[in-house]
Amino acid sequence: LIMNQPKTISEGVNYKAIDLGNFSELSQYAYNYPVRQVTIEGKVFTGKQLQSSGAEISFMIVPPHTGLPFLHAHRKHEEIYVIIRGSGQFQVDNDVFDIHEGSMIRVNPAGNRVYRNNSNESMVFLCIQTMAGSLDCYVGSDGLRTDGVPVWEK
Repeated sequence: LIMNQPKTISEGVNYKAIDLGNFSELSQYAYNYPVRQVTIEGKVFTGKQLQSSGAEISFMIVPPHTGLPFLHAHRKHEEIYVIIRGSGQFQVDNDVFDIHEGSMIRVNPAGNRVYRNNSNESMVFLCIQTMAGSLDCYVGSDGLRTDGVPVWEK
């Protein structure tokens, strides 16, 4: 099993940029899930690598006719899943529904969740974990225009 690590592209006082490679190559990553003592192939978490202070983001490739082998919930984090490629099914509590490229699913911490790829093509998704109830505004009300112009505009 190859266990890649994201590569740092650039970093400074106020940012860090990383490269995971092509999404079709996510199978080169693996996550050792400590609670269940299982390795999940094709999954990479990026929050620590990015030095994020407010969100955990993971990416996963799910091969055809496979899925997560257990339900899970969270203590504090809600999750937002974004299906980037492929299709499958998602279960929250006892509700099961079809998902496909462009589908987005938000799950409260207490929601029991699991997913599967029941198709003949790989499914790729990203998952954003954030502290439930921590968002205090939407869209542009937190943004500030600053002085200066982009370097490439000079």
